[in-house]
Amino acid sequence: MRIVLDTNVLVSALLSPSGPPASVLSLALNRSVILLLDNRILFEYEDVLRRDRFGFPAYTVEALLDFFKTSALFMNPAPTSLKFTDDDDKPFYEVAVSGEAEFLVTGNKRHFPKKPIVVTPGQFLDFYTRSR
Repeated sequence: MRIVLDTNVLVSALLSPSGPPASVLSLALNRSVILLLDNRILFEYEDVLRRDRFGFPAYTVEALLDFFKTSALFMNPAPTSLKFTDDDDKPFYEVAVSGEAEFLVTGNKRHFPKKPIVVTPGQFLDFYTRSR
């Protein structure tokens, strides 16, 4: 199963290791799902995870980024003509559509087009659990 993780899910997973976002990240780290990304997403992950306000240990950020670099499926997505309230969200949608992801997992569904692939971490986990 191919998924795209919005940055807010990644941050939430690291801030709260027992919540649904952490469970979704765990599935990616265990390679139970295939994580899709491109360089724009990877750069956003790095930029956000290194922000002082989160206080994530540098070794944790490095290990996570190294995992993504070696284990994720990198895409060269086609651009979309859809309008976004925040253009920083556009790469996630473009990668999901171009990479034929089953899901784009985000904590901010309202930032994305109303499409069945755009789900919250809890919705994704419900589907994942039922499909196994």
